[in-house]
Amino acid sequence: MVHTSQKTIMVIDDEVKHRELYASALQDKRYNVISFESAQEALTKVNKINPDMIISDVKMPGMDGITFLKNIREEYKELPFLLVTAFGDIRDAVNALKLGAVDYLEKPIDFDELRCAVNDALHINKNEKFSTEIPSELLTGIIAESPVMRSILENAYRVAQTEATVLLTGESGTGKEVFASFIHNASKRKNHSFVALNCAAIPANILASELFGHKKGAFTGAAAHRKGLFLESDEGTLFLDEIGDMPLELQPSILRATETGRISPVGSDKEIEVDFRLIAATNANLEKAVEDGSFRVDLFYRLNVISFELPPLRDRKEDIIPMAHHFLNRKGYKDKRFSKAAQELLSNYSWPGNARELANAVERASIISNTDIILPEHLPPVIANSEPAISFQTSNSEIKTMEQLEKEAIKNALDKVDGNRTKACKLLGISRRALIYKIKRFEL
Repeated sequence: MVHTSQKTIMVIDDEVKHRELYASALQDKRYNVISFESAQEALTKVNKINPDMIISDVKMPGMDGITFLKNIREEYKELPFLLVTAFGDIRDAVNALKLGAVDYLEKPIDFDELRCAVNDALHINKNEKFSTEIPSELLTGIIAESPVMRSILENAYRVAQTEATVLLTGESGTGKEVFASFIHNASKRKNHSFVALNCAAIPANILASELFGHKKGAFTGAAAHRKGLFLESDEGTLFLDEIGDMPLELQPSILRATETGRISPVGSDKEIEVDFRLIAATNANLEKAVEDGSFRVDLFYRLNVISFELPPLRDRKEDIIPMAHHFLNRKGYKDKRFSKAAQELLSNYSWPGNARELANAVERASIISNTDIILPEHLPPVIANSEPAISFQTSNSEIKTMEQLEKEAIKNALDKVDGNRTKACKLLGISRRALIYKIKRFEL
């Protein structure tokens, strides 16, 4: 049932997974999402549906998004129209702004970026927030006190309800496997296997057999049949960590598996159907790897349907002390606690090794301390002797950190343009995605 106060949004995309993602991101008490797989079909239904907004892909079979926009503008001069484009189509999208599109978003779509663009176009109160109730059992072992992590988890929970391929990026130690497991456990596949493989840990000459399996006698030492991880993850989820280290010669097979759901074991000329959801992760820059020729561009776009960049620990400071206590409890030191001075050192340290470094530091401190209170001298020297955050003097009486100055600049820009994020980006000279990230981080 559609509430009378709901805004109706038409979504047009020829790929069903993308339509599911848009619906998952926007389906809310304020929005009613109606999807179409072609612009031709949508054009015949516009008058009947009378939407409040249209979101359309640019490149589609038959009528493309630009032509669709031109047709819409003949009758609907003011209807908000948002274009979604791949990187190579940005010039078309920019030209479409001259035809009356309110904005364009670049794939892969960031959920918060999409919602903000829709809210801006429909003049929804900028203080209204989406909220998703995540079952508490899914959050076991996950620390998300910071706004940026709460937002990412909420979006991941929505993505988990779809079958979309997910790419996780971020520095080493930011918890990508934990995050992948969260998506699996929140999905329809939760009762089946979650299979994980670190691509960088397996020698290239046996990686194909590890993934696709092999027939008996396929190569020297193949004394028996092997299923392989794709088949082990049938009806479940396959998590490929460090996908950037996947050998170039194996990448076509990975691409075919994700596109067709079919694999060929080593030594076999027959294909086997397998039903899996793929989550990939990397701490490398895959765009640069594509430019260098070490990673296939078609595989990159196949993996990058929806992506999450997990922030480093230094950008989610609210999580550091809760995580430290979590690691204490996990190691059996439930009676120990950190002194105030130790907490300040932990909170202000930059954590280049992220959660792994924090876990090691907590374990060391808990072993060295001979009391229930962990003091600064019990922490690793690199932390105990670390310098406080750099500050800048803005007046004779006030000292402000870079974070405070950045937060003020963003707040002032948003206030100046009445919360319009597109205009704020232009004032600040940053991308929309960077702005959304900082809005979440600073709780603006």
